Amino acid sequence: MDLTRTRPSLYGDIAHGLGFWTDRSAVHEAAAQGRAVQLQQLIEDGAVVNIVSVDSITPLHEACIQGQTQCVKLLLAAGAQVDARNIDGSTPLCDACAAGSLECVKLLLEYGATVNPPLFTFSPLHEACMGGNSDCVKIMIDQGALMEAHDCHYGTPLHVACARQHYDCVKVLLNAGANVNAAKLHETALHHAAKVKNTSLIELLVEFGGNVYARDNMNKKPIDYTSFGSPSYCCLQFYENTPLSLQQLSRVTLRRALGTKAHDSVSKLDLPNRIIHFLCYAPPPAFEL
Repeated sequence: MDLTRTRPSLYGDIAHGLGFWTDRSAVHEAAAQGRAVQLQQLIEDGAVVNIVSVDSITPLHEACIQGQTQCVKLLLAAGAQVDARNIDGSTPLCDACAAGSLECVKLLLEYGATVNPPLFTFSPLHEACMGGNSDCVKIMIDQGALMEAHDCHYGTPLHVACARQHYDCVKVLLNAGANVNAAKLHETALHHAAKVKNTSLIELLVEFGGNVYARDNMNKKPIDYTSFGSPSYCCLQFYENTPLSLQQLSRVTLRRALGTKAHDSVSKLDLPNRIIHFLCYAPPPAFEL
């Protein structure tokens, strides 16, 4: 699946023609280019910090997508709307996560940025996964981001991370308790990993209980999206033909029973570290080419 995102411009052009929105302003330019001194002067001179350009982009959006921390700070202090949405629904927090700017993310959260937007839209967690920004993924999860948030086009954050082959993001999500078999049109993260022919992702997903027999809306299993004899094909064939060990079955069952953050839940039982590791991180049967 092609996950390249673009901002729609049709409605922006129409609204601009009707005079609803302005052209890109000096505040937008200063914020995007990190010219904090100029931005401060514009604010002191009475510039409107929530002015919007075509596609309903605010200066705060511009500063966040460029990771301009000082400008973000100035805009928020001057009353910029922390949850302003552009025409495709993205908030400044979405843009900061997409850019991988931890400092901007932290500033926005301090000002009350919404972590979980309305359902069926691309969330800040989705954006962090699409950009491969695992540190942003961690902070979003710590702030209560819904790991099963479902965008109508892209599925869950795990779907996005696998489709874009961001291994570290996938690992963070799975360790935090993301549903490895969540489906979008019956398509699982393992289907995505198979489509991009990434054996490392396949092995990781199987380790966390990924169902190699799951069928999508085309009635295809993950292996059906690989080429016969390829490493990804052999990997999936191995897991289809090799039963999970008792250790692996126990770990998967425990994780399902405890839900999210299984490691934290098991840790509270005051078991030895080696037992916790055994229960939560047992590897799948070893696959070797």
